[in-house]
Amino acid sequence: MRKELYIFKDGKPLKMTIRRYGTSDFRQMTAIQQESFPPPFPAELWWKEEQLAEHVARFPEGAICAEAEGRLIGSMTGLLVDGITLAGAHSWAAVTDNGYIRNHDPDGDTLYVVDISVIPAFRKSGVGKWLMQTMYETVVHLGLRRLLGGGRMPNYHLHKSEATPEQYVRKVLEGEWRDPVIGFLLRCGRVPVGIAEGYLKDEESGHCAAVMEWRNPFFEER
Repeated sequence: MRKELYIFKDGKPLKMTIRRYGTSDFRQMTAIQQESFPPPFPAELWWKEEQLAEHVARFPEGAICAEAEGRLIGSMTGLLVDGITLAGAHSWAAVTDNGYIRNHDPDGDTLYVVDISVIPAFRKSGVGKWLMQTMYETVVHLGLRRLLGGGRMPNYHLHKSEATPEQYVRKVLEGEWRDPVIGFLLRCGRVPVGIAEGYLKDEESGHCAAVMEWRNPFFEER
């Protein structure tokens, strides 16, 4: 898989390539996370080569990156899971095998998002949206039911004393409150379908995530 398109950076068109990442990209893949999640984000949570090696070996279709100006500027990773295993509450660590995806199910009907990252210099230029669109295309190509993933709610801590996570998401949907991550996912076509409590250690989000879905409009029951 490889495609070329244009994004707009500083008001000017810039050619970008989206492709699968491989072993030769591992150093730059870690650099993306270092730039995207600087300290005090714990360095031990940045991608390790062992994790990236599992991604490209187990589900290369779900290991994609964005390249421009001779370097990687963003990436997105997913794995396949059986929708039944997602019933009820789940954590990021459990559903992604702590980012190693050794629990990838080739027969799964759901593409679950492990991570999406764009370096700060290229944010708001459309990189993240095109990575997401590419993963939707993968869902259609593989005949999967849907794409699913947990979205952070970084502004929830501002309203935690007055709203539950469910009420917070509802207020964002009504346009009364704003959240940068939920807003981004909504603009990408994702729809909130629930709340996952204890999803990850994230004080800003109250350790919760908005579970957000994109359904394949071409899906046919097998």
